[in-house]
Amino acid sequence: MIHFAVDGPAAVSAVCQDFPENTSLLKEMFRYMKLGIVGLPTVGKTTLFNALTGSKAETGGYMGASAKPNIGQAKVPDERLDWLAEYYQPKKYSPATIDFVDVAGVSKGSGRGNAVLQNIRQTDALVHVVRCFDNDNLFTEPADARSDAETLDLELILADIEVVERRLDKAKKNLKGGDKKYKRESEMCEQLLAHLSDGKPARTFPFTEEDREILQDGGLLSTKPVIYAANLDEDGMADYAHNAQYQALAGLAAEQGAAVLPVAAKFEEDIMDMEPEEAQMFMEELGLRERGLDRLIKTSYELLGYISFLTAGPDDVHAWTITRGTKAPKAAGKIHSDIERGFIRAEVLAFDDFKACGTIANAKAKGLFRSEGKDYVMKDGDVVNFLFNV
Repeated sequence: MIHFAVDGPAAVSAVCQDFPENTSLLKEMFRYMKLGIVGLPTVGKTTLFNALTGSKAETGGYMGASAKPNIGQAKVPDERLDWLAEYYQPKKYSPATIDFVDVAGVSKGSGRGNAVLQNIRQTDALVHVVRCFDNDNLFTEPADARSDAETLDLELILADIEVVERRLDKAKKNLKGGDKKYKRESEMCEQLLAHLSDGKPARTFPFTEEDREILQDGGLLSTKPVIYAANLDEDGMADYAHNAQYQALAGLAAEQGAAVLPVAAKFEEDIMDMEPEEAQMFMEELGLRERGLDRLIKTSYELLGYISFLTAGPDDVHAWTITRGTKAPKAAGKIHSDIERGFIRAEVLAFDDFKACGTIANAKAKGLFRSEGKDYVMKDGDVVNFLFNV
């Protein structure tokens, strides 16, 4: 057995090239956070998408079943990774990323048969953009954030009913054909269908662990965690806590266990191409310390229970997104499946300790550089070197 100390994906690639007999994969598929952006027509979804991703997607009139989704990616800002890059001066800098999928506006009554919604079934969570501002040039009716949010929630439920009906028909046919493993699926789909038909989202259905296994690839929209993006104009954003529409939406979010995030999508898009100093000046006028992207990332990480661990060295500094509570071998598998399979131990140094000590040698001298086994639960900001055999 050959022993390797792997410090980031660049080192993994070198191992694969030099010792191909020791790995079954030369390329590893990485799973990043993916958020779906949804909302009623003309509420600012694509404007927010552009602000988050730096895209220039067309806004206005973006609706209809034939409309293709806008797809973009944003890098996750991480001051810890910046410090490590300054320390190592690596050949490659690899922050964590978030994929955004912006679909056409969902009109009232279009939930069933809405092909557009298929594009967000495999996302981790939904960013539901809700209008919390009035504009006489764009809208004939004043904003009603809670009603709009509930309208779209119902469309997602209707789309899920269609999916569950198909699953139920298939399960019944297989059960009738003698395959008894579909008995529980048939029962569960009938119960879930009744639940959805009452206007209740799938996230409030009492799934058993067996049920979750059955539906793990179902992609039900109303099971997904939701971040309500309260889209305000600049005046509303400056005092959002006292904005009636924001308050109404925040109340709905509290009832559902969802998150709510005040944003000014048009403002965020306007400052997107500004120099950092100029953008900061305009942000301070609205009382903002962070860009909308930064605040959305923090909100989504908290909602989904995600954290980041870091790998660092002269080849690459890299941030990896995992679920809170992940043990070291599973975290190693984010880099490459062979590292998880042949995991020996993890050499771990908390980022704050690394920064405070200045060097790894100092951290070792103070006993802060630890060797952890298979049961170690990863912490946010762990700087890790995985040792493994293949």
